[in-house]
Amino acid sequence: MSEQLLAKVTEVLDERKGQQIEVIDVRGKCSFTDHIVIVTGTSSRHVKSLGNEVAMEAKRNGLIPLGVEGMSAGEWVLVDLGDTVVHVMQPKIREFYQLEKLWMVEAEA
Repeated sequence: MSEQLLAKVTEVLDERKGQQIEVIDVRGKCSFTDHIVIVTGTSSRHVKSLGNEVAMEAKRNGLIPLGVEGMSAGEWVLVDLGDTVVHVMQPKIREFYQLEKLWMVEAEA
């Protein structure tokens, strides 16, 4: 996924009121993706909506998502765009898993 599409995805998340948007560059540290985007949605409906908007933005830019997981529950939606993986999480889930800390520790190692 190009840097331009990454910027569009984060812009859509911001426009749709996604909170605490984090973009983590994992190039050279991770074999399955280049960027991880983590964003908080305020409710199940909001999480699902943000995940859907990310998938739609990718499609508008000619990229079919490799996978979308978690839409039925709406607590944690993962959208796999190949070079970028987007995690949309409810606050309690984000706090519990703390993915940012996992990747920041990995980045420092």
